[in-house]
Amino acid sequence: MPLVPADYRPPFLFRNGHFSTIYHGLFRKVNGLVQRRERLELPDGDFLDLDWSESAVPTQKAVVLLHGLEGDAQRPYITGSAKYLNQYGFDACAVNFRGCSGEPNRKYRSYHSGATEDLVTIVHHLLNQKPYSEIFLMGYSLGGNVALKYLGEGNPVPKQIKGAVTVSVPCDLHDACIELLKPKNILYARRFKKHLIAKLKEKHRMFPEKISKEQIKSIVTLKDFDDVYTGPAHGFKCALDYYRKCSSKQFLVPIQIPSLIINAKNDSFLGHDCYPFREAEKNPNLHLEIPDFGGHVGFWGAQNVTYAERRAVAFFSSI
Repeated sequence: MPLVPADYRPPFLFRNGHFSTIYHGLFRKVNGLVQRRERLELPDGDFLDLDWSESAVPTQKAVVLLHGLEGDAQRPYITGSAKYLNQYGFDACAVNFRGCSGEPNRKYRSYHSGATEDLVTIVHHLLNQKPYSEIFLMGYSLGGNVALKYLGEGNPVPKQIKGAVTVSVPCDLHDACIELLKPKNILYARRFKKHLIAKLKEKHRMFPEKISKEQIKSIVTLKDFDDVYTGPAHGFKCALDYYRKCSSKQFLVPIQIPSLIINAKNDSFLGHDCYPFREAEKNPNLHLEIPDFGGHVGFWGAQNVTYAERRAVAFFSSI
């Protein structure tokens, strides 16, 4: 489908991509959401923690919420989405990827941008737990890449999955990595690296035979992290092999359910290849929206409901 026109007109300050990104990452607060945590045991002996919030009225509709790199289900962009979805008759299942719920996961592996096997397990769990007739996916950044890859890579997608909304998606992981390594993103890259290295040191304590202190010390950039840990721990030859095989862009044309990608034009994390114009033109199910503003997961909204959250409810309700 051709480009979807965007009707996003934020206040002046939120037209700056960096201000939007930083504000929503560090200062936005979401109150009043009631959640319950469920531990989901995975087929390989590991676990995921799911944070559930429910619609005020009985419903057969649920949304699976997927967070970004080094995020969790308590980030405001996830809790804000869950709260708004609950108000409009959707249960929300907010996923904490492996090792992201405040407790280290059991395995040496963890999560990554292409780990769709865990999403397969989550969807089956939802269908077995409650007879949902409609399930939707909503993913931010890394989580958006996971959702799109899942839908287009050939998994047997259950008929109950009706649509997806993805926000600030690094559809080409190598391209996004190149952008993150540029000086304009040095503060974000340092923050990501700090959290990733802390987790990797914990992996060293748990699995000293698999990664050494020297290997950890050799990590200077985020790409180094993927060369040292993400790639080898998850069956890839190196960072570039991981990026090539897990980028969702190559899986967009086969997607068979309505899917919306919202990538802001001023998202400093995304290079040109992260805006899949050609793929959207080839696939009538793929809706691509590129607002001028929004930064990275930084869409503003009145009454503390972001543009992306409102668009998700509108899109899901239209299917």
